[in-house]
Amino acid sequence: MPVEDKRDPRTHAVIGAAMEVHRQMGCGFLEAVYQKALQHELLERDILFHREVHIPVFYKDIRLAADYRADFVCFDSVIVELKAIQKLTGIVEAQVINYLKATPHEVALLLNFGAKSLEYRRFIFSKSVQSAQSAD
Repeated sequence: MPVEDKRDPRTHAVIGAAMEVHRQMGCGFLEAVYQKALQHELLERDILFHREVHIPVFYKDIRLAADYRADFVCFDSVIVELKAIQKLTGIVEAQVINYLKATPHEVALLLNFGAKSLEYRRFIFSKSVQSAQSAD
């Protein structure tokens, strides 16, 4: 009996694009360079995206003067945060979870181009239970 493919096609497509960028460029560039390269790769693959999406942040129903800027929002539903650091940490993972809390989106990808191999984490935030988890 065939095994059902449980991969999310949206995140799978974005991770594939990020893997191609890392395969071509390796590690060692600044985050902004990977953003431009990933933008090019997303266009090549006809993946719908918006760059530098402003997301308001609220505290006790008051909109704060500081907004968050998502590196990308793909398919109008997946937040994509890029890093170019040596290793992903709990602090950057918490940052992505907070981005999900601040938006109507429930899925996010954290991509790190700074390691020898592309690192990625998929996050799912359930609004109904107010909990987030890494899906990887």
